[in-house]
Amino acid sequence: MDNNQIRALIGKMTPEEKAGQLTQLPTRLFGNNESELTGTDNRLRITDEEKWLAGSLLGRLDANSMRHIQKENMSRSRLGIPMMFMTDIIHGYRTIFPVPLALSCSFDTSLAWRCARCSAEEGSAAGYQVTFSPMVDLVRDPRWGRVMESFGEDSKLSCEFGRAMVQGYQGNDLKNPSTLAACAKHFVGYGAAEGGRDYNQADLSDYTLYNQYFPSFQGCIVNNVKLVMAAFESVNGIPATANKRFLKKILREELGFNGIIISDWNALPELICHGVAENEKDAAELALKSGIQIEMASDIIFKHIRLILEENPDLEKILDEAVEKVLTLKAELGLFEDPYRGVSRENEQKTLISIEKRRAALIAAQESSVLLKNEGILPLKKDCPIVLTGPYADSGDILGPWSVDGRIEDAVSVLEGLKNRGGKIIDVIQTGSENIAPEMTESILSSAKQADIVLLTLGEPVSWSGEAGSRSLIEIPKDQCKLLQKLHKNGVKTVVLLFNGRPLDLRSILPWADAILEMWFPGTEGGNAAADLVYGNVNPSGHLTMSFPYGSGQIPVYYNRGRTGRPAEYLQSEPRYKSQYLDIPNEPLYSFGFGMSYTEYCVRKNGEIKKKGNGNYVIPIYVSNIGNMDGKIVVQIYIHKIKSIISRPVQELVTWEKILLKAGEERKIEIVLNSDVWNYWIPGEGWTKDIGDYIITASTDSQHKDVKWELTVK
Repeated sequence: MDNNQIRALIGKMTPEEKAGQLTQLPTRLFGNNESELTGTDNRLRITDEEKWLAGSLLGRLDANSMRHIQKENMSRSRLGIPMMFMTDIIHGYRTIFPVPLALSCSFDTSLAWRCARCSAEEGSAAGYQVTFSPMVDLVRDPRWGRVMESFGEDSKLSCEFGRAMVQGYQGNDLKNPSTLAACAKHFVGYGAAEGGRDYNQADLSDYTLYNQYFPSFQGCIVNNVKLVMAAFESVNGIPATANKRFLKKILREELGFNGIIISDWNALPELICHGVAENEKDAAELALKSGIQIEMASDIIFKHIRLILEENPDLEKILDEAVEKVLTLKAELGLFEDPYRGVSRENEQKTLISIEKRRAALIAAQESSVLLKNEGILPLKKDCPIVLTGPYADSGDILGPWSVDGRIEDAVSVLEGLKNRGGKIIDVIQTGSENIAPEMTESILSSAKQADIVLLTLGEPVSWSGEAGSRSLIEIPKDQCKLLQKLHKNGVKTVVLLFNGRPLDLRSILPWADAILEMWFPGTEGGNAAADLVYGNVNPSGHLTMSFPYGSGQIPVYYNRGRTGRPAEYLQSEPRYKSQYLDIPNEPLYSFGFGMSYTEYCVRKNGEIKKKGNGNYVIPIYVSNIGNMDGKIVVQIYIHKIKSIISRPVQELVTWEKILLKAGEERKIEIVLNSDVWNYWIPGEGWTKDIGDYIITASTDSQHKDVKWELTVK
């Protein structure tokens, strides 16, 4: 269906039919009682007849229920308009991959692409055409529960991982039935919620928005993302759902987005609570004028469209534009030719959780894990006697939040993984997460006498992170910490495997653990990945993409912080009057980019930076593996602007390269700095090529600078 046909179809539609295309309803209203609500209690008052005017559905689905609903819809639709089916496929559909924050720690965008491709194949086979992913919110506050959905604290990293996910979901042709249209979310500043409290307001300057928050959305838009979701919160006093400047001027005109703008769950009626709308009609009209084109899980545009158009006939043009966007996406998805998009029960069963997808999930979990501490105890030998204990010892509940269609019974637990890899397990003692009885601790100590190592699985319960999972203190439950401390006091060598959805305050376990391996919530193959890493079948290569604070009082703490006139590192002889805490360090416990290995690497200069042309430069580097085990090094390139007309961050990640090196291997590499590296948004100037003197550093984390160059950009 071409543009002229779409416009002709719109010309035949009634106001209710048009508003229906802008209305998205939960699948549970259509007889699918397994549909899971992910927001507030449903307040819909739509009739059984009216619901069939809805343009799209969201919620739990399978191939048979999708075909049943679509068939009924096509028989009822006066103009033969198919429905779209959408859902939250965040880090996998049935095959669950590591949570996005973990995945970004791989520093490998090809992995992100592969995870999204697998997710698209499974989700589309179950009857969906759109996923509400990737989430490219920049996050600097680990108290916010949805940090697990993000790619961390760096704008460049978020941009590149968001681009890769969009490419993986959408492919080259949305008519291919194994693809999904992607939705970049949440525009904008949702990750800056005040106090780390979900749905709370944010206050962000244009300087911060343009340099830190917009670029990740720009990367998705360049890759033709089909939808952008407006955020829940108000930014600088204006709710994102009603922010005409953000949605029309910046998103449409400046960033060049040409797809659909969708609200979040029930966000339109919430404009009344925000205090910018008096009633539902007022809220619906405000959202339409501001640029919202699909209303998720509420029906106030539909309910009030007649009155809105009677009072303001000019709004019909905006309504028609929104309907055109919706119908255009349906055409791009091939729904007018085949409303079912080839979905069948047989193909669904064949596609879900295949051996190939499990293999992809295993590699993703291996590459995403981060070795935080190792006192020479890892890797273990397979004949090493182990006692396995803790809340995640024999639990399949390692999929993480937003694994809506994942199944715990499909997950490989740590115990199963150790057995699969031939480990020698003396005893397994599964504990609770928050309450570990003294007699259980004594039982673990008794069993530990028969073993060389206790493998202790610690972390947050899954429900402690994710949407609405905000926490004021980001600590591990006290009984877990007491267990570790008791083991240490009794001279027991202990390796900690961490399972969590956010950076944590680790001071209560760091001194007492002989090794700490951050597994995050690793997904379906998490147990096999843990065993491979513990036994050295795979060398850990993950690096943190979000700083672990020394304590909650440091938050927000991030590597590319702004400069101060009294930096503590320059005023070491001054005891007080400098930018510092009196009771804790300024630096995080573990900084952005940090990650250990079972081998050692060296990064050194191979001459000066060379100009390549078109404003590009080439950084020549020697990288070497000086240890006795093969591994992957992540070379991170940071820039520091010596002088600018604005105070820029102390350092900024601009690119990186992940390289496999055999034991003893040295290699020459050249890392390219593209000309857009020098672009910076300056108040009063806009986007500017910020020429002048820079310090360029190459290292394996943001704190330790292995080598540096001085470069004058002209």
